[in-house]
Amino acid sequence: MATQIKALIQFRGGPITVAEYMSEVLTNPTAGYYSRQEAFGERGDFITSPEVSQIFGEMVGIWCITVWQQLGMPEQLRLIELGPGRGTLMADLLRGTQFLKPFQGALQVHLVEVSESMRARQRRALGCEDAVSESRHVSAFGPEVQWHRSHEEVPQDCPAIVVANEFFDALPVHQFQKTDRGWSEVLVDIANDEGLLHLRNVLAPGPTPASRLLLPPRLDSLHQGASADGEEVTQLEICPQGIATAEALAKRIASRSGAVLAVDYGQDGPYPASLQAIRQHKAADPLSQPGLSDLSAWVDFSSLRQGVDAARVPVSCHGPVMQGYFLQSLGIEARLEALERQADEAQATSLREGVQKLVEPGSTRQGGMGESYKAWAMLAGCKDVPAGFLHSAGPFE
Repeated sequence: MATQIKALIQFRGGPITVAEYMSEVLTNPTAGYYSRQEAFGERGDFITSPEVSQIFGEMVGIWCITVWQQLGMPEQLRLIELGPGRGTLMADLLRGTQFLKPFQGALQVHLVEVSESMRARQRRALGCEDAVSESRHVSAFGPEVQWHRSHEEVPQDCPAIVVANEFFDALPVHQFQKTDRGWSEVLVDIANDEGLLHLRNVLAPGPTPASRLLLPPRLDSLHQGASADGEEVTQLEICPQGIATAEALAKRIASRSGAVLAVDYGQDGPYPASLQAIRQHKAADPLSQPGLSDLSAWVDFSSLRQGVDAARVPVSCHGPVMQGYFLQSLGIEARLEALERQADEAQATSLREGVQKLVEPGSTRQGGMGESYKAWAMLAGCKDVPAGFLHSAGPFE
């Protein structure tokens, strides 16, 4: 992968953007990180919430049921997941909602996944043995499942609920730094170090397409360059694909009603430079050994609201709230107690440890996900506050 990145820089005749680097490292079909056989779980480089406990997916299912009820229990509902990983969340969601036949009877499941190898894993997780067509299968839980390369391929003919768990953090970001000359974009270039070729960050010598197109509207939305705490912004990450996705999803749910639930690590404001690399569950240099580490950037949820505002449609935004609060509001403790009554001692211990990891505070590397991970939602077709967001106007909004 390093050789390909260097060849790309040489072909371009100069440095590439951080977003281009991130996209190539993650999605290159032959050497990209996502082309590897095992990226998720204990054997991979990172563990997502669905891999921690089955109850996470079950709670997301409960949230979807409450939204479906708030929307008037439509007879048809498209359930769309962006970036489904190994299919664990959707499998837990569908299994956990089987008790409510009218809800499952309304579902048409759509998974947005570009990787063929990941699609195969998702089919196995969902027990999709019966193929309706190459991209349509019947899951072991009942609802039909369809795969798409983009959420835009999913028909917009009925209400939809979109789930995006740790989706936005993987989208490429541009980085900018304020200098004496004004704002400059941070780029990735080749560094000749004692005859060895390494990668390094450099500042663009002048304006770039991204600095012209992305910076003005983002700075305007941040009140002319002041951060949430009133301090001047001198470094900034912008995720244009995240903003555009939020805008497109807002238009989708506004047209037929529906909701979007995003769960990710982030905050309600900008980050100066949050791009990180994780290799074998440990922090690594993002520019070192590209293709062998997972790259991600912490999500600025205020930028998603910028996308919703740009859509100019009647959609309400809620959150972000801490994941721990969100899951506890949905009844995760009651579900844990019910499962513990049916489990042996070892199983009960494993279940409780999983829930503790999901709801307790702490850094992503030290265990607790309840504080650093946030839930954020948008809703259309209903004026009610969605479950789990009653206190979204609190100090962690």
